[in-house]
Amino acid sequence: MSNENNSSNFIRNIIINDLETGKHDSIITRFPPEPNGYLHIGHAKSICLNFGLAKELQGKVNLRFDDTNPVKEDVEYVNSIKEDVEWLGFNWNNLYFASDYFDEMYKRAILLIKKGKAYVCELTPDEMREYRGTLTEPGKESPYRNRSVEENLDLFEKMRNGDFQNGEKVLRAKIDMSSPNINFRDPIIYRIAHSTHHNTGDKWCVYPMYAFAHPLEDAIEGITHSICTLEFADQRPLYDWFVKECEMENVPRQIEFARLNLTNTVMSKRKLKELVDEGITDGWDDPRMPTISGLRRRGYTSESIRNFCREIGVAKADSKVDSQMLDFFVREDLQSKAPLAMGILKPLKLVITNYPENDVEMIELENNAKDETKGTRLIPFGRELYIEQDDFMEEPVKKYFRLFPGNEVRLKGAYFVKCNDVIKDENGNVIEIQCTYDPKTKSGSGFTDRKVKSTIHWVEANTATPCEFRLYEPLILDDAPENEGKHFLEQINPNSIEILQGFAEPTQVKCAKSLDKFQFVRNGFFSVDNKYSTDNKLVFNRVVPLKSSFKPKK
Repeated sequence: MSNENNSSNFIRNIIINDLETGKHDSIITRFPPEPNGYLHIGHAKSICLNFGLAKELQGKVNLRFDDTNPVKEDVEYVNSIKEDVEWLGFNWNNLYFASDYFDEMYKRAILLIKKGKAYVCELTPDEMREYRGTLTEPGKESPYRNRSVEENLDLFEKMRNGDFQNGEKVLRAKIDMSSPNINFRDPIIYRIAHSTHHNTGDKWCVYPMYAFAHPLEDAIEGITHSICTLEFADQRPLYDWFVKECEMENVPRQIEFARLNLTNTVMSKRKLKELVDEGITDGWDDPRMPTISGLRRRGYTSESIRNFCREIGVAKADSKVDSQMLDFFVREDLQSKAPLAMGILKPLKLVITNYPENDVEMIELENNAKDETKGTRLIPFGRELYIEQDDFMEEPVKKYFRLFPGNEVRLKGAYFVKCNDVIKDENGNVIEIQCTYDPKTKSGSGFTDRKVKSTIHWVEANTATPCEFRLYEPLILDDAPENEGKHFLEQINPNSIEILQGFAEPTQVKCAKSLDKFQFVRNGFFSVDNKYSTDNKLVFNRVVPLKSSFKPKK
């Protein structure tokens, strides 16, 4: 990935300046997901940034799981996150969990209590919200704020020992209830949760809050630059306060950048989980989901996602990126990688009445239209074929040049055929077209007596491989559904998936494996589904159509 270094951006410039001025001899970054869901494309931007900077500047990067909430966390999420990071092409120097530091965090909480900087509070959640104040009005102090150090130490130990129920008491930092920064108004740093933790089991029944745990984790690991998204900017003073008041030896620097927002999707693990729980998708890896596992299953490549993240860059202000931009990069990547194949998504039978019965000949076709070095392949051709339903029209509209009664077209790589007759079922639906072919017109024969205005693709009916094709549209109809007060579930696209039963040429797909990619002529780029494909039937997900009106800005 030597060609994938981060282009110049303000974070990179800050880090380079810190190295050049001797503030740091080397850098350590981290990617710190919470294991409460699957990663999405927004996380990919953060992964590429943190891992990319560490790689480019000869630093180190930690993968750390912020597992401070056992109620929502699961080993399934831990494993999926590891898989996603590796699939994107990155390796971490160290693997850590926030739970590795629970003992140390508890000691630092004790330190805050002894310094008079933390206290045990018994306000209910509703009371705490009331006492907190608003953006324009200061908060008021909890009646438990001035407990003695000894009483706070005793109560906190009892919290740890399990003497209280969930929500009965919390430990709060003692800062400033009148601060204009609401984050400073005595935030909770420990809460009671009688839940089994995936790493520590039942050792703990008190767990640190993210705002308290995160800066300590960075400091313990010696992180030099804590890179996070803009919503954490208001918490930076609190981040620095915890590092200072907990007397941490290492002092990380928090830097915020704009998160990735894509049109026609949602970028929240909570909302994505709702899509899964409500059965709107068939799991976190549904090809319509913006999760990395969903994109992988759909057929996106890791290279295309890295290229996309590099192109959108790193900014200080939030913006929304057209989802077609991601499609552009996967299309560009697959153009050279995915071999050509012929697939018929909506089959219509075509019979060449003057072609010898039971004869099958082999037709030579290129494997890549733009790269002769990819070679050629031989596919069977015979009397009975399948073509796309859209390639025939009984009563053609103006400028329709494909098959219709009396018209002649070329079958790709093969012969001219002329439509002579149409067979319909009892409901009047066209089920077969009958044609004649001209044996002198085979591709490559040098035939020039006449020309046709259209070439259509096909598969030989008796040897074709039955396949299922899944076509996708955006899952969310509106670019920003909640900007107008709409709930995102009200904007679900009812036509986000279309499932078709068709056929593919046997030569290319007979040995196809999970996630293999193909460019099906005129239909788009497809990938073998890794969930529903079986030994008896391949299922193809359309990654992207062949063309789009979208063009990236130069």
